[in-house]
Amino acid sequence: MIEASLSAVPGLVVSVLVLAVLTAAPTALVAKATGRPWPLRTALAVYLAGILAVTLLPGHAGLQPWQCDTGAPAHLFTSASSLLNVALFAPGALLAVLLFPRPVTVAAAFATLSAAVELAQSAGIPGRSCSVTDLAANGTGALLGSLLGALWLHLRRRPPGRPLRDLVGGTSLAVLAALLVGGVFASRIDRVDVVAMDEHRRDLAQSAVQADEWITTVAEGVFGSGTRVRETASATQGRRLRITATTNRGTVTGIWPAKTLESARSSTVRGDEGSLDTSDVAAAAARFAHRWFPQNVKGSRQRVRCTGDGPTRVCAVAYRRYVDEVMMPMRLDLAVSASGRVLGFTARTVDDPVLARVTVDVAEAEALAKAPAGSTGTSAVLLAARVRGAWRPVWLVGGGGRHVTIDAATGERVAGTA
Repeated sequence: MIEASLSAVPGLVVSVLVLAVLTAAPTALVAKATGRPWPLRTALAVYLAGILAVTLLPGHAGLQPWQCDTGAPAHLFTSASSLLNVALFAPGALLAVLLFPRPVTVAAAFATLSAAVELAQSAGIPGRSCSVTDLAANGTGALLGSLLGALWLHLRRRPPGRPLRDLVGGTSLAVLAALLVGGVFASRIDRVDVVAMDEHRRDLAQSAVQADEWITTVAEGVFGSGTRVRETASATQGRRLRITATTNRGTVTGIWPAKTLESARSSTVRGDEGSLDTSDVAAAAARFAHRWFPQNVKGSRQRVRCTGDGPTRVCAVAYRRYVDEVMMPMRLDLAVSASGRVLGFTARTVDDPVLARVTVDVAEAEALAKAPAGSTGTSAVLLAARVRGAWRPVWLVGGGGRHVTIDAATGERVAGTA
């Protein structure tokens, strides 16, 4: 809290001095007017004003409104930040006990003040952050200050006033504050773990270096020797990195740390001149696929479709896997030239889901979709698709760009498939 205040609050020292003057003068005047000793009261008032200035003046850091950091650092009470927060509340509690000889009540009051400060910071003070660690450190400071005050009173042979009343009052205040603060935290505060977030960012930074090394090796393997990576770009997807390498020969994209490739595109998309026939192209595609996509190729069916004629033709090679005649969500599509060079690919590496048993045949699916079997332009494909977040066997029935999805296990029309 204090470290953040010193670095994030502009003119903090000036603000504290101004508040000290504005607080000290009226406190001293009121104390003198009522015939009470003014130095200790003035010191406590000034110190409380300083606490509020340090903790509540707007700054330039902080979480979102109504968030609170609940992460605990590795050195909770030994870090410089925690020790500073302990030191922030201890002197004030000490002064309060010397002025009001009720240490239990003072400790509870200062702990309540700390909780109120953290809630105020969470409520949206610009550049301020609620922190459970700060709350614990401030409460510890309040307790230490109160104990020091009680020890001072004991040494000066000034026993606390009404010890039983102090104990009951302080305990009641602490319980009431805990219930109120706990209720607000449970109902209003969004908990975030900044420590875990920082560790996650460090892990991502380290992972990004490893991902760069991996995608560079992949690019050289996909496009051949002499490939030079010009730049890499990555985007986080949860705990994964989607990384793209741009080279002098094309681009390639993959997922780290799963080490699965998604796509690649050669900068030269026109087919190389070659003399390979369809079977030779299929063999070249198979060698490439087995090297880079063994999980996709296993148990899959290969289909080759070539366009164009002569030595510059390009062939599309598709791999699909079927379980009980249901097309699985895995996808692998390659573009291969007549010279056997892979010009690009797109891949979707997904484990085969466990599906419900298919009970609707193609004729029933077309009837349910109101697309009679044998009608022109109508097709039906049985595949696995996500329906409301779960994998289901579905019939995709339609033609002319319009399709109807039928659940192949229940016969119901469904929407929102993927």
